[in-house]
This record gives sequence, structure tokens and C-alpha cells, in this order.
Amino acid sequence: MESTARLKSLESLIPIALRQSVRAGPIDGTAWCLLVSNNAAAAKLRQILPLLQAHLRSKGWEVTAIRVKIQTTAP
Repeated sequence: MESTARLKSLESLIPIALRQSVRAGPIDGTAWCLLVSNNAAAAKLRQILPLLQAHLRSKGWEVTAIRVKIQTTAP
């Protein structure tokens, strides 16, 4: 639930075209994982990670790292 709340707080910072490709992943201590559906979305998201991390810290969440993982669905 906390992971989903974090993603919801970042929604306005994520470009509209990427929002459907990004899902909240697991939280591991102070590291958080975002799951994306493809390489292009992952590359774009990695460009804005510092902004996302700073935003989360300003909202009171202790986040030292955000990892981006590509998660494809099986055919």
C-alpha cells in the first residue's frame, strides 16, 4: 500500500505517455523499485529519477534509491 501511495504522489511528475507503463514495485528498506513495461519507458524514467527521489523526500518518505526494473508479461 505504501508503494502505491508513493507512486500516486509522483503521478504528476511522470510524463503522461509513461504513466500507464509504470507500476509500483517492492520497497526494500530505503530503496524502492518501479516496474515498467518496456526499455523505452525505463530509459525515460531513469532520466527523471533524481526529480522523483527529491519529491518523495520532500513528502517525508526516506528514499535513498529508486530502481527501475522492466517487467514483461508472458505471452
